[in-house]
Amino acid sequence: MTADETAVRREGAPPAPASSVHQGIAARWLRPQRIVTLVVIVVLIVLPFSLGAGNLDLAVNVLIMAIGALGLEVLIGRTGQVSLGHAFFLGIGAYTAGKLGTDHHLNALIWIPAAGVIAGVVGGLVGPTALRLRGLYLGIVTIGLLFIGSEWIFPDWTWLTGGPGGRAIAPPRFGSQDFTAGARLGGLTFSSDGLYYYLALVILGIGMVYVHNLHRSRVGRGMLAVRDRELAAAVVGVNVARTKETAFIVSSALAGICGSLYGAHLSFVVPTDWNLELSITFVVAIVVGGMGSLWGPLLGAFVVVGLPQLLQNASSSLPLVENSQGNGGVVSTGDAANFIFGVLLIVFLIVEPRGVVGLGSRIAALAGRLRRAPAGTAGHRGSR
Repeated sequence: MTADETAVRREGAPPAPASSVHQGIAARWLRPQRIVTLVVIVVLIVLPFSLGAGNLDLAVNVLIMAIGALGLEVLIGRTGQVSLGHAFFLGIGAYTAGKLGTDHHLNALIWIPAAGVIAGVVGGLVGPTALRLRGLYLGIVTIGLLFIGSEWIFPDWTWLTGGPGGRAIAPPRFGSQDFTAGARLGGLTFSSDGLYYYLALVILGIGMVYVHNLHRSRVGRGMLAVRDRELAAAVVGVNVARTKETAFIVSSALAGICGSLYGAHLSFVVPTDWNLELSITFVVAIVVGGMGSLWGPLLGAFVVVGLPQLLQNASSSLPLVENSQGNGGVVSTGDAANFIFGVLLIVFLIVEPRGVVGLGSRIAALAGRLRRAPAGTAGHRGSR
C-alpha cells in the first residue's frame, strides 16, 4: 500500500484508484523544473564530445569554479555570512593535493577527500573566532585571514608549499590510470581535459546532492532562519553559533576540494595565486548566478570564467580592449572583465538579487502569463 492510499484510509474514505495514484506520481516527476534539470544533466554529460580542446579546458575551469562557488553559497547565500577569504581554503586544498598526491604518490581517491577534510578542519578552527562578528567586520576578518595565508603562512611553509617559488602538483591518478595521457574506455577516447571534466562533474554532482539534502534538513532550515533574522532564530531554539560553524565548515571543505582540482589542473601553483581577486571572483559568481539557488553557482561560474574568454575572442572588434597581440586598445581583457564583473554585481544586487536564476524564473512566469492570457480573455468574453 502506498503512502497516498494509507493517508486516505486513515481519513475513512475509500482508497484512490491505482490509476490516479500513478498519475499523481507521474505528475510529480514531469514537473517543468525536473524536466529542465534532467535536460541540463544530459547536456553536461554529452557536452565534451562537441567541444574543441580550448573550449573543453574552459568547461573544466567552469566546473571546478562551480564546486568552490557551491561552498560559498552555503555560507553567504544560505546563512548570510560574508566571507572574502575563500581563496585561503582553496590554497589549503591545493597544497594538500601536492603533498599527498605528488610527494607521497597517493591515489586521487585519497587526496581529494583529504583536501576537503583538512580545509574543513581549518575552517572549523577559524570559524568560532571569525563568526563572533557579522557583516562588514566578518568580511574584514576573512580578508585578514587571506593575507596571513598568502603573505606569511604559504610562503614560509616550504616543506608544504615550495615557498615563494611555488610547487608542482601532479595530475590525479586512479590506480594505474593517470590523467596526463588521457584514457580509452570501450570505443571512446578521453583526453586529459576530458577526464578532468568528468571528474569535476561527478564531484560537483555529489556536492549539489549533499547541499540540497543539507538545505532540506533541520540544520539547513536553521541556516535560513539565521540569515533572515538571527535574533528570532535564537528565540525559537536555533543554535546560532553551531549553525554558523556548520556552514563555515561545509564551505571550507568544498573550497578545499575545489582547490585540489584547481591546483592539479594548473599543475603548478604559487602563494600569490590565492589572492583577494580570486575570492571576489567566487562572490561575483554566486551573486550573478543567484544566491539561495542550487544551480546559481554553476551559472555564475559559467559567467565569470566564460566572460574573459569571450572578451578575448571579441577583442579585435572592441575599440577600447587590447587584442590578443596586446595592442590596439586602452584596457586589457582582464581589466575589462573586472569592470564588467563590478557592473554585473551592482546591477543584480539592485535589480534582481536572485541573479540569473531569478531572471530566468521571471521570464518563465511572464511567458506563462502570456500563454494563458488569450484563453482567459476568450473565456471572459464568452461569459458576457
